[in-house]
Amino acid sequence: MTKEEYNKISKQIVDVCISVHREMGPGLLESVYELCLMKEFELRGIKAKNQVVIPLRYKGYELSKDFKIDILVENEIIIELKSAEAILPVFEAQLISYLRLTDKRLGFLINFNVPLVKDGIKRYVNNY
Repeated sequence: MTKEEYNKISKQIVDVCISVHREMGPGLLESVYELCLMKEFELRGIKAKNQVVIPLRYKGYELSKDFKIDILVENEIIIELKSAEAILPVFEAQLISYLRLTDKRLGFLINFNVPLVKDGIKRYVNNY
């Protein structure tokens, strides 16, 4: 995927998040925003999967633990959803780890518990 394609999808992701936040407002559970985002992606014809399982690998071994990505857009961009008072460093570390473990280049940490969702969106890159 080219940088231009990443940027185009990134803009669409932000637009989808703004649309959902305008409709639903802040303060709901992450699972509510996840379902609403999935419907909005579907309505816009954007390929997205939720609760994508990532197996835990350690030194070449697959262990009996899985991680779950909240949403994977176009099989390339990870979205980690939050509805929290503030973005904690552990949330950022989680997304960065998911990017590294999946070898994905781009991810978004989105906190819906803010007056303006654009203030709750953080973009992270991995070897971009």
